[in-house]
Amino acid sequence: MISMLELQAAPPGVRLGFDLTRISAVAQSIRRFGRRFTDRLFTSGELEYALSGSGLCAERLAARFAAKEAVIKALGLSETGLNWRDIEVTRRPDGACGLRLHGRAAQAAEQLGVQSLVLSLSHDGDYAGAVVHACLRASPDPDNDIP
Repeated sequence: MISMLELQAAPPGVRLGFDLTRISAVAQSIRRFGRRFTDRLFTSGELEYALSGSGLCAERLAARFAAKEAVIKALGLSETGLNWRDIEVTRRPDGACGLRLHGRAAQAAEQLGVQSLVLSLSHDGDYAGAVVHACLRASPDPDNDIP
């Protein structure tokens, strides 16, 4: 006998964002627009990491772009008009990726009551994906909640 478990939407205080990005589209934009493209979307730290090693630049940048989109979705920031570089993917000493928010992204996260952001990146074939889990403080101010 299989038991049934009915699950509801995410509990208050939990937000989730996901994005999938085509690596070939990022590679094509790098070839076509060069620094104009990369400098508009990525911080100097992200570019430095993407260019380290050999042959993974487009994969690394596609994953970081997906992470930025996932943050925007998790925090409901699509109408905020923020700078792409306001969301930065970092590398922690243990090798895991983390997130650092600047400018409008940081302000919006603070208003929303974000306590932590957890990021997972992956790439396979022509796709890079990112999942962002946002934990909000126990009882966010409903007047500041971003839908």
